[in-house]
Amino acid sequence: MTKLILKRIYDKELPAGYRVLVDRLWPRGMSKVRANLDLWAKQIAPTSELRKWFSHDPNKYAEFKEKYLTEIKDNPYTEEFLNDITAALKKQDVLILYSAKDEEHNDAVVLMEYLNSKI
Repeated sequence: MTKLILKRIYDKELPAGYRVLVDRLWPRGMSKVRANLDLWAKQIAPTSELRKWFSHDPNKYAEFKEKYLTEIKDNPYTEEFLNDITAALKKQDVLILYSAKDEEHNDAVVLMEYLNSKI
């Protein structure tokens, strides 16, 4: 059975699968060849305003999560994104990739929880 896998794009060993970057900004120092993406879903990432407000501050994470989930639900791209992920999962594992250093308090963690609740 295929699964959703959350990974940091800078990890040395990434498993095989459909590779989806969920950051609005391209990861610093990452070449397009090394990233080897199937999809760059920057439209599903938090808005620039929310990202800048959060500024990866763990103390703001609970409020950030709430605001970002609202953005996801209101985002016209969300349905298309869910369809893409669901279609890919029928064939292979899907890697949700992000670049944040904090592996517990970031937008990809929130998005992963959302995806797990929908798929």
